[in-house]
Amino acid sequence: MAHKDRVQDAKVIAGQLKSESRSEWEVHREVYRPWGKYDSIDNGKGYQVKRITVNPGAKLSVQMHHHRTEHWVVVSGVAQVTKGESTFLLSENESTYIPIGIKHALENPGESLLEIIEIQSGSYLGEDDIVRFEDRYGRE
Repeated sequence: MAHKDRVQDAKVIAGQLKSESRSEWEVHREVYRPWGKYDSIDNGKGYQVKRITVNPGAKLSVQMHHHRTEHWVVVSGVAQVTKGESTFLLSENESTYIPIGIKHALENPGESLLEIIEIQSGSYLGEDDIVRFEDRYGRE
């Protein structure tokens, strides 16, 4: 946390990160979304690991990916998973695998936070590899 009189120092730090070709100046580890947030906790060639927190009653978009698979492991809470034509619940320590090209969605039907670990693997892992079919928050 910075004191309000030192807020401008953030520009200096961002400029230094940019000049050193570091990704932190524009890519943040923790990203907030209408349904909750995700924290990119690790990545490397062909993989990325995120901790996803879904607010009670919230749902990620119905989507699919052309270039990556996803493996979800429930850390806490209950997940309602839609994978292809089936919908099922996952509890703590349970997991599922989402292959490339399969429509899927993640929802928190509970009254407490849902936390999962998502392992992505594939040839391209950018956020623009999301094809949305339905989204209750109006995103395309």
